[in-house]
Amino acid sequence: MTFAIQTWLNLPVTAEFLVLILLFAGFSLMIGWTAFRWPLRTWTQAYTGVVAPFFTAVSILFALQLGFLGQDVGDRNRQAVLAVDTEAHALREVQALSLAAVADMAKLRETLRAYLESVLRDEWPIMSTLGAAEHTETAFATMLREAAAPGIAGEAGPALHSALLAALGRAGQARSNRLTLAADHTNELKWLAVLLLGLITLLAIALVHLDKPRAMAASLVVFSAAAIVAIGLVAIQEWPFDGPMQVQPRALRALLATLPVPPS
Repeated sequence: MTFAIQTWLNLPVTAEFLVLILLFAGFSLMIGWTAFRWPLRTWTQAYTGVVAPFFTAVSILFALQLGFLGQDVGDRNRQAVLAVDTEAHALREVQALSLAAVADMAKLRETLRAYLESVLRDEWPIMSTLGAAEHTETAFATMLREAAAPGIAGEAGPALHSALLAALGRAGQARSNRLTLAADHTNELKWLAVLLLGLITLLAIALVHLDKPRAMAASLVVFSAAAIVAIGLVAIQEWPFDGPMQVQPRALRALLATLPVPPS
């Protein structure tokens, strides 16, 4: 079941909503057929009389579970934005320190540009599925070696050199956070709980309308539409660096635009 949930979350947006529509519409039709069609009609009508507050209790459980799930997804997306902004800020500090130093750090800025280009070209498109890109790892290691060169410490001074290495350390930590968040996803059991509670809420609606076919049909349609929209909007944000609501590398692109292109 958890594999099915993961497969559904990896579908395109249109397919995700289509699966939800088929799930809720199919279950609603099955409930209606069971409640009002022979041979089960006689059996189901014996349960007529369930009061409306019963439906309210079940729907509250569904709403709470969906709310908790949406909070988890939203928190992960906020952390993803923070990771990208922190990485860009730390690398911008590296650029500023290289320009403020007495020593010539043009080579360091070239490695910084190479790293940013590799992040945007090689790592960003694949990190949700494959994680870190090997070329980007190499580019970051090259930038670290250039910043840690003994000559820079002697020419720029220990204070600036320490600040430079500290900024690169923050950039590396932010990149690690970005890669971790890109691969992270909500526990499939939480998604399963939301979907099952949504279907149980449909059943609760049916139980309080067993003697009113038209009222039942209208209630099932309205709740199904609301549930599909709410669940679908959370589902399309499941992956912070993939899909229509993905975090964009605007801060990294803006920093790259400020770096001069090395002569060919």
